Formats: sequence, C-alpha cells, structure tokens
Amino acid sequence: MQSEHVSRTPAPLAPWFPRGVTLLQNPELNKGTAFSESERDALGLKGLLPPHVCSQAEQADRVLGNFRRLDNPLEKYIFMASLHDRNEALFFRIVTENPDEMMPIIYTPTVGLACQRFGHIFQRPRGVFVTAKDRGNVREILRNWPHRDVAMIVVTDGERILGLGDLGSSGMGIPVGKLALYTACAGIHPSQCLPVMLDVGTNNQTLRDDPLYLGLAQPRLTGAAYDELVDEFVTAAGEVFPGVVVQFEDFANHNAFRLLAKYRDRICTFNDDIQGTAAVALAGLCSALRVTGGALDRQRLLFLGAGEAATGIADLVVAAMVAGGADPEQARGSCWLFDSKGLVVAGRRGELAEHKLPYAHEHAPQDDFVAAIRSLEPTALIGVAAQADAFTPGVFEAMCALNPRPIVFALSNPTSKAECTAEQAYARSGGQALFACGSPFDPVTIGGRTWVPRQGNNSYIFPGVGLGTIAVRSRRVTDEMFLAAATALAEQVTVQDLDQGSLFPPLAQVRDVSTHLAVAVAEVAFRQGHAGIERPADLLAHVRSCMYDPSYPRYV
Repeated sequence: MQSEHVSRTPAPLAPWFPRGVTLLQNPELNKGTAFSESERDALGLKGLLPPHVCSQAEQADRVLGNFRRLDNPLEKYIFMASLHDRNEALFFRIVTENPDEMMPIIYTPTVGLACQRFGHIFQRPRGVFVTAKDRGNVREILRNWPHRDVAMIVVTDGERILGLGDLGSSGMGIPVGKLALYTACAGIHPSQCLPVMLDVGTNNQTLRDDPLYLGLAQPRLTGAAYDELVDEFVTAAGEVFPGVVVQFEDFANHNAFRLLAKYRDRICTFNDDIQGTAAVALAGLCSALRVTGGALDRQRLLFLGAGEAATGIADLVVAAMVAGGADPEQARGSCWLFDSKGLVVAGRRGELAEHKLPYAHEHAPQDDFVAAIRSLEPTALIGVAAQADAFTPGVFEAMCALNPRPIVFALSNPTSKAECTAEQAYARSGGQALFACGSPFDPVTIGGRTWVPRQGNNSYIFPGVGLGTIAVRSRRVTDEMFLAAATALAEQVTVQDLDQGSLFPPLAQVRDVSTHLAVAVAEVAFRQGHAGIERPADLLAHVRSCMYDPSYPRYV
C-alpha cells in the first residue's frame, strides 16, 4: 500500500519533479548533503551543496550532536521542528532510532510547553486550520491539502490540551506531535497523516489578549453552531479523503463523549484520550498482576479523576473483566471515581455528568481521598486528574497498609501535573509500589536497588491501532480492538522488565510493539467484518509491508 514511497529503485522522474533550490526547499523530497553526485548532476544541484556527499547516518550524527548541546527542552523542540520542516526523512530516521530521547521532546511533556508558546515560537504552518468562520467551506479548505492519500487525521479543538486546559488554536502542536508518533512508532507514511485544528475560538482570556496569538481571538463557538461545524468537517473529511480514520484529540469532556458516541458507528473514528488511555492503563494493570499474582476480576480500582481518561479506563477494565466471565454489574462495582467534589456515589446522581453515572455506587459521601482509600480498600490507584502531588505520603501509607505491592499509576501529564514522581512513589512505598507514569522519569536508585519506571503513554497504543486499521482498511474502530491492543501490549512485557519495575516494554522497541498490536487489531477487524480487504495469507508480513522506511530513496 505504501511501498512506492520507500522504494530505493530509481524510476524515471516525472516532468514536474522539482529541481535545484526548489527541490532543496521541499522537505518531503530533500536529502540535503546526501544527494549523490549523479543526483546533483541530474537535478540541478551542482554548486548548491558542499562537495562532500554525506550518508544519512552522518547527517543524523551531526543533528544529534547539535541537539544534545542544547540545554532547554523548548529549544530542542524548536530545533527538531525546524529539521522536520527541512528534511522529513532525516527527522523521522532520528526520531525512530532514538525514541527515548526524542519522544519527550516532540511529544509529552515538552509539547505542552510548545503549545503554550505556540504563537511565540511559530515558524512554519503544518496541517489544516478550519475556523468558526469557515462554515460552508470546509470541503474546499481540506482540498487545499496537497496530498490525497490521507489515511489518518488527528483533530482537536484545543479546549483541553493535556492537563493545561483551553489553549485554543495553539493546541495544534498536539495533532502535529501525535502524527509524528504515528510515523515514527508505527510507520504510517507522513503523506498519509493530516493534523487538523478546529479553531472555534478560546475562552482563555490571556491568549485572546496576547498580540502574538495566532487563532481566533473570540469566545468559543458553542451549541448548534459548534455541532454544525464539526459535522461539516467529519462529512468533508470522508468525502475528500475516502476511508480516512479520524482521531478526536484533547476535546473537553462535555464534547468528547458525545462526539465519540455520535460518530463511532458512522465513520472510522476513535478518541485517544478515552480509548487509547484506557488500553495502555489496562495493559499496565495486567503487567502488574503478573507480579502480584492477582486476577483482574478481583481488583478494586480507585481513580483520582472522573473525566475522559478515568471513565475510559474503567469502561475497558470492565469489558476485560466481563470477557473473562465476570458479571457486568459486579465488574462496574470494582471501579470507583473520585472527582473535585469527592467520591462519586449514588447520592450525587442528580449532579453528575452522564459518563460518571455507571460508577456512582452506593456509599456514604466522602471528600477526603485518603479516607476514601481506607474505606474502599482499593488494590490500585489510577491518577488522571492532573493534580500535581496529589499522591501524598498519606496516600502511600494507606495503600501500603492494604496491599503488599500496591499498584499506583500517576498518568497525568505533562510532568508538572503528575500526581507524584517515580522517586516519590518508590521512596514512599519502600520500593513496593508497582508504578507507571504518564510523563517520563529517570531510573530511581534507593538503597542500592534501581527501578526503571516506564510511561503508561498512549504512544504504545494509538500508533499500532492506527496501523492495523489502515493496513486492512477497517471501516470502524471498536472497543474490542482496544482490548486486543491492550492484551498484545501486555504480552510484550518480559520477566526482565518486571524485575526492574517496568510495566511496559522499552520505548526502543515501540515500532515492533506497534506491529504486533496492528496485527491484533487487524484480526479483530476481520473477525467483526469491518476489514475492507481480503485476508492476506501472512497478516504480519502484510502489516510490515505497509510501514514507512525513513531511509532516503534514490532519484536517479
């Protein structure tokens, strides 16, 4: 499906193929100093480049040397964005080969700061901006995009960017970063990826007052007008890019759940904040249970937070319990939510948003989190409320009194919003916590023992789900696919990983992990009748054949 993009066998160049400076300014085709002598002769590049012909590996060494000399993460982000704008293949080779070093820069946590500073560090547009003023013309705007083979769109309206809130049009950094990970982690070709910002205004007055803010400096569009714009976008996307997968990203709770419910059975779509976060958390939970020896249906989960991430995780955990033979009502009773007003209980039903209602159980009101732990006796805490330092020493004391190996996930990001750090988790639990984090933390050594925490990051899930969906041209993305992805991810965790406290595989293996997840997702697509191709004899080989290689092609 994508082999024409990565073939190293030169074919006759089309008459329109750019030459000279125009070629050097095209990031999708540019190889910089790696153009060969014959290419320089044929493409009008003689004299426009230094005489030494570099290999891509030599170029990567030069870039990494300069990158590593920078001390400031935001400067590193700007540096890599500039490379992306100049030389796409080199950018993706470096990110693909150095995921541990690059992903915290091009995505969480640094992308949060980059979004906050978006108008101040802006260099070159990337993606499509659809604004509230474009109603009636969205189709024409999407047709301005230069590629017609788009297979994956990540779209946001910027209202709930990470744990940072309403960043309006500045939230475009999230779709851009997310799609870079689709390519780096799962090999989806860059030309098939389209970031979209639905700029419907912002209620962030600081942004509206900033003269360098690049979005619509007006209050957010709401109600029917908002829904009409989203619907026009969804319809236009399907018409301009037939079969495209649309991932909704960083929408506020009041829109995220209803938009997913509205479109999930109409187009090929999912919400990563709800479903992707759920799958990675479930995978981490399954890994932790390999250490404790407990069964999933015997766990009790207490969530700090009750938004998209919390209820998404709870829903998928319940689905996994039910798939294992548990009673649905009992499975739901194993998951408890704690929001800004305290424990979510049946007595609060009149005030609760719809997505919280399945987890509003009978219990006395409780507004103290530590007291809730002591009362409910959870085996696992899941932090998804973006409340820094919420997992206090008292929280760990209560969990350790209940569990020899307490499961504690601090999944909020960026790092400034983490419920606790890795060092705090291990120190406060005497090294007994089974810990996963939403932001990256360095290994922790206490008393001569070293733990290696790994991110419960959606980058383990959404690239593989996207790859599997695209590889078989699935017409839908279903909850069963995320359950299969979570299971496949947990299977990639080794005993050696667990022995060092890692509940996820190394990021260095993420491309291989994504391949196996894609196969698991594709299997579900075939089983459920959603696949748009005949089943290949070798599904793994087919998935691998769809993956982009960031090595340079030969032009002549």
